[in-house]
Amino acid sequence: MSQVSPVPTSPAGASGEAPSARPVKGRAARTSMLKRFEPLIISLAAICVTLLLFGVFLAFDRLNPLEVYEVMFRGAFGTSFSFQNTLQRSAPLMLTALCTALPMQLGLLVIGGEGALVVGGVSAAVVGLAMKDAGPYAVLSAMLFAGALSGGLWIGLVGTLRAYRGVNETISSLLMSYIAIALMNHLVEGALRDPESLNKPATRHIGEANMLGPIPDLDVHWGLVYGLLACLVGFVLMKRTTFGFAAAMTGGNTRAALLSGLPVRKLMVLTCFLAGAAAGTAGMVEVAAVHGRANASLASGYGYTGILVAFVARQNPLGVIPVALLLGGIGASGGLLQRTFNLPDASVNVLQGILFMVILVSETLYGKLDLWSFARSATARKSVRAGAAA
Repeated sequence: MSQVSPVPTSPAGASGEAPSARPVKGRAARTSMLKRFEPLIISLAAICVTLLLFGVFLAFDRLNPLEVYEVMFRGAFGTSFSFQNTLQRSAPLMLTALCTALPMQLGLLVIGGEGALVVGGVSAAVVGLAMKDAGPYAVLSAMLFAGALSGGLWIGLVGTLRAYRGVNETISSLLMSYIAIALMNHLVEGALRDPESLNKPATRHIGEANMLGPIPDLDVHWGLVYGLLACLVGFVLMKRTTFGFAAAMTGGNTRAALLSGLPVRKLMVLTCFLAGAAAGTAGMVEVAAVHGRANASLASGYGYTGILVAFVARQNPLGVIPVALLLGGIGASGGLLQRTFNLPDASVNVLQGILFMVILVSETLYGKLDLWSFARSATARKSVRAGAAA
C-alpha cells in the first residue's frame, strides 16, 4: 500500500506564489510606473538643465540668473494682466503644436506649421472681406472653415507627397512654409493690398464687428477655447479611437501595419490634413482676433515655436496645453526682461533654442531610465560599506 505524501505547504501562503515571485512582481510594477512617468521626468529634467545652461549665459552678461527668472515668472504669471497675456500667446502655440504632434503619431516629422498658419490666415482674411456684410457669426464661421480647410490642404499635400511619392515630409513641409510666406507677401503687397497701408502692406480690415471678441470677464480672445478644444479632440482621436490605434500601429511599424491591411497612405494624408487644419485655424485666429487683416505679422514664428511645444510635450495633444502655456509665458516675459535688464528681445529665443537642443539630446534617455536599479545599487553599496566598517 503506497503511502500518500503530504501536500507541500507553499512558503508564500495561500496564494501559492514562490518567495521570489513577489520581488519579481514588485519590480514589474515599479518598472511599469516608471515607464508611465518617464516622459514627465525626462521633460522636467530637460527644463531644469535648460535653466542651468541659460543661467550660465546670463552670468557671462553679469546678471543674476535667479533675479532674471523671478522677473520672467512675474512677466508670465505674476499678475492678472501678465497671465492673460500668456494665455493669449499660448492659443496659437497649441494649434501649431498639433501640426507636428498629430503626424508624429505615424512617425512623420512635419515642421510646416508656420506655412499652414500663414495660408490659413490669408484665406480667412480673403473670405472675411468677401463676406464683410453678411453678419458676424456667418463671417467668423466662414473664416474658420476657410482657414482650417486651406491649412489642411496645405499640409495634406505634404502627406500626399510622402505617401504616394516618397518625398521626405520634413523637407517638403519646411520648403512649403517658405512658399507660403512668399505667396502671402506677393498677395498683400499686390492684389490684396489696402491702398491706405503705406508703411506695412496689408489687406483691408475685416471690420470691427467681425472680429473675434474676448472671452467674458477675460482679456483673452476666443482663440484660447479653439486651442483647448483642438487639443482635447486630438487626444481623444489619437488615444481613444480605432483611428488613433491604427495611427500608432503605423508609427510603430509601418511594414506590420501594411501587412495587417491598414490603409497606411490614407492615414498619412488624413492625419496631415487634420494637422494642417489646426495650424490653419491658428492663422484665422490671428486675423480675426489680433490683427484684423492679413500682413507680414502672420509669420511671427508661432509655427516654429509650435514644433518645440510638440517635442517637449512628447507629441501628446493634452501635454501640449501646459507646455504651450510655459513657452507662451516665456514669450510674454520678453518685454519685461528688456525693460528691467536691458536684454535684447532675442534672449527668449536663446532660451527656447537651448531648450530645443536639450530636448533633442534627452531623446536618447528614453527606455534607459532605471531609477530603481540605481537606488538598489546605492543601497547595496551602503550595506557593503557598513559591513566593512563593522
